[in-house]
Amino acid sequence: MKRAADIAMIFIGLIVILQIATKADAAARSQIIRQICDNQLENNQTQFVPNFVKTTDLLGAEIRSSFIGTAHVGTGPDTNYGLAQCYGDLTTEDCILCYAEARTVLPSCYPKNGGRIFLDGCFLRLQNYSFYEEDLGPNDIFICGKTTNNNRLFGNTVTRAVTNAATDASRRNEYFGREQMQVPNTRNEYVYVLADCWRTLNQSSCKSCLQNASATILKCLPTSEGRVLNTGCFMRYSDTNFLNPLAITSSSSQRGKIIAIVVSVVSSVTVLTVAVMIALCIYKRKYIQKKRKGSFIDAKKLAKILNDSRLNFKYSTLDKATENWSESNKIGQGGFGTVYKGVLPDGREIAVKRLFFNNRFRAADFYNEVNMINSLEHKNLVRLLGCSCSGPESLLVYEYLPNMSLNLFIFGDETKRKTLNWEKRFDIIIGTAEGLVYLHENSKTRIVHRDIKAANILLDLRFRAKIADFGLARSFQDDKSHISTAIAGTLGYMAPEYLAHGQLTEKADVYSFGVLLMEVVTGMENSRNETTEYTDSLVSIIWKHFKRGTVAEVFDPNLMMHVYPNINFQKDALKVIHIGLLCIQEDPSLRPSMPKALRMLANDDELLPVPSNPPFINEETMEFNITQKLLGDDDSSSVATISHDLFYPR
Repeated sequence: MKRAADIAMIFIGLIVILQIATKADAAARSQIIRQICDNQLENNQTQFVPNFVKTTDLLGAEIRSSFIGTAHVGTGPDTNYGLAQCYGDLTTEDCILCYAEARTVLPSCYPKNGGRIFLDGCFLRLQNYSFYEEDLGPNDIFICGKTTNNNRLFGNTVTRAVTNAATDASRRNEYFGREQMQVPNTRNEYVYVLADCWRTLNQSSCKSCLQNASATILKCLPTSEGRVLNTGCFMRYSDTNFLNPLAITSSSSQRGKIIAIVVSVVSSVTVLTVAVMIALCIYKRKYIQKKRKGSFIDAKKLAKILNDSRLNFKYSTLDKATENWSESNKIGQGGFGTVYKGVLPDGREIAVKRLFFNNRFRAADFYNEVNMINSLEHKNLVRLLGCSCSGPESLLVYEYLPNMSLNLFIFGDETKRKTLNWEKRFDIIIGTAEGLVYLHENSKTRIVHRDIKAANILLDLRFRAKIADFGLARSFQDDKSHISTAIAGTLGYMAPEYLAHGQLTEKADVYSFGVLLMEVVTGMENSRNETTEYTDSLVSIIWKHFKRGTVAEVFDPNLMMHVYPNINFQKDALKVIHIGLLCIQEDPSLRPSMPKALRMLANDDELLPVPSNPPFINEETMEFNITQKLLGDDDSSSVATISHDLFYPR
């Protein structure tokens, strides 16, 4: 298996080299300029989604060979008509890359019945009617740059270059024109222009579209950049050279074609070989997982279960509840999705986590979170109300917690920092500990959360803690001491043995909980310490003060502003720091279990042993360990996955 892995790595290296070689003389220009979604909803979700997917597949197959693709799938109002086209100066490889980006993003228009997306290198449009001969329309817009060039000669040069490119494009069968023109009386100042019509237009419509674009784009002067996004054409000018070299039309062209064919064949064989290797690894992993009870439920089966259960919400219901995903209702943004506040018809406030995924790994996380949290019920765990698992998006519906997440209060602005006195913070600590005890002591399967941090501790109206975000959680049986799994979590909160070897136990959550205790007491964040006074990690700072007996010096100053007539605040805070240090000891066997940690926190008569040295995992060490993991420097097969704040991010 090791030899096979080595071969796979060699092939992957070849792919990277080929891609670098291709990029040397061209750029995919896959930057998204504007996406426009229609206002009307699709007619029949059951038909619309598969038609949409098949249409984009057909377009992808065509665009590989001819830089343009048209396709339509379905009948009646559920028909999907599609058009994709790359601009005339892209290479085949860059055209494919640009289309891949467009295809990934445009489905976010769903459940609208159509939309279009302009990139700097290509265009994609899908509708439920035939639009191929349209050249102008109500959605046509122009976008200007932010910098200005007040040289009158620059403006004159833009005018001439735009006219030349438009004339060139309307005369050629390629529907493509470009111009490079030097600004008079300057040494290194040029104007670059690209004009492109969709090839479904006739010559007359192309000319009309480009004439309109030429007149419109001049409205951007004196800015140094301008674009026109018309229904039937695209135009851009800039004082920066964005144009790719055109193919050489000489005898060397034939040589280039031969090279391209060879590269294509080698790439295909390479990709096929790597795909086979990956498939074997996936098969092996799935075979092992099927032998374990408590592993992932098959995604397709779970999707059907969810569709037929009380948990399922109609997409239209959630769309309406969030006012069509209004920006004003957005309450969080993370790397894998966005969270919106919504109000159901019965008046209930909800939080909807909106995930758009286009691969099975994110889908697996979605189904895992639904399955995991639906089987749990505890006052300190966020309550799942339901989900929607149809269409190109998947949605999770939670109870709405008005105070959102703990990190907003302990790392936020001064007003929020002052809101949480010691009593409230201590109650949050106890509630979080009780929630973790429930997960670790679950009668059916032990559950490790894997991403305990302040951003994943939500607060209700009375500031009671509720653990959220179970997308990375894993469960295993009582007869297992640990499980080996891909690394996932947030740097600064991951236990050293898990980061180094991928060995997961409940003690990984204990470590994260220990870091959380220190953050709650100090108001400083372990993973992002940007103060001028301290350059070490929070763990390192706390340990140094603990040995000196000066921990009180790093207490959150906002805690000092409150009066505590019935408690000894400083004594309690010192105890919490002590327990936090016990939780983050490098040797996991020395860390207390969560039930033990809870008893230490709740009872004053519990004996606290002297903590041993923490691992001092600083940012540099973390990056080194992650790099070693990705390069396969150990014998595990895990891959580092660093999470973002998925629920109520900062």
